[in-house]
Amino acid sequence: QVQLVESGGGLVQAGGSLRLSCAASGNIFVTNTMGWYRQTPGKERVLVATMTRGGRTTYADSVKGRFTISRDNAKNTASLQMNSLKPEDTGVYYCYASIGSIVDYRRPRDYWGQGTQVTVTE
Repeated sequence: QVQLVESGGGLVQAGGSLRLSCAASGNIFVTNTMGWYRQTPGKERVLVATMTRGGRTTYADSVKGRFTISRDNAKNTASLQMNSLKPEDTGVYYCYASIGSIVDYRRPRDYWGQGTQVTVTE
C-alpha cells in the first residue's frame, strides 16, 4: 500500500506565509508527478501546482509568483511554499502523487493525501 501524509496547514492573515509538506510512503518503486490541489465547499478540486519527476512545474495562474513547489525524489516528498497569501487561497489542500508500486510499476496509480485546511483571513 501507498500513503500520502500532509502537514503544515493552518490559519494565517492575508499577506502571510505557510509551507505545506507531503510525504509518500509504502511499496513505492517510482514517484512520478507530485503536486497540490485545492478544494472549497461545493466546488471541484482544482490544480494549484505540480512538478514532474524531472522538475517541470505547472502552476495555477492565481498562484504564479506567490507559490513555489519543490520535491525530493530520493525521499518521495513534496512541499508547497505559499507566500503573500490571500483570502481566496483558503481551502483544503490535497497532496497528489502518481506512483508506480513495487508490485506493478508499469501502471502508476493516482494517490491522494487526506487534506489539510488552509484558512487565510483578511
